[in-house]
Amino acid sequence: MRPRVADDLADCIAVLTAVHEDGGYPVNWPARPADWLTPRSLLSAWVAELDGRIVGHVVLSHSDEGDVAPGLWQARHKGAGAAAVVNRLFVSPAARGRGIGAALLERATCEAHARGLHPVLDVVASDTAATALYERLGWELLDVVEQRWGPDRTVSLRCYAAHSS
Repeated sequence: MRPRVADDLADCIAVLTAVHEDGGYPVNWPARPADWLTPRSLLSAWVAELDGRIVGHVVLSHSDEGDVAPGLWQARHKGAGAAAVVNRLFVSPAARGRGIGAALLERATCEAHARGLHPVLDVVASDTAATALYERLGWELLDVVEQRWGPDRTVSLRCYAAHSS
């Protein structure tokens, strides 16, 4: 695992494409995938490599419009400090089952803590593999909320916070 650099974006998009074709993440394919992988609120991004090839990705960012978990975290843990959002987490279908997703999640969590922030995330409730990962790793379910993703689409989001130590 290492910090992502600009030259990694094409390979990250290729992996993201495979993930989208395999399981539908992200639900709404971005018009500009490189921009989607590099949100304005970005704090840090990492890639995971296997045999010299990028097979996973994660971003840590400040809260952005549409992020639900940070507000839920603040409401539940008044005075606990600000939250950081773990997002853009994906692993190549060919590399799953090797602990890469957990390692990427741990890296982002450690970085959030090092910055004095508490890691949170939102995930589409239908992504059962992701929710199983977060729950297996002890992430706290804050709430399940409905969010409008366009004029004709509402999705259920499961909002999580890393386990408080």
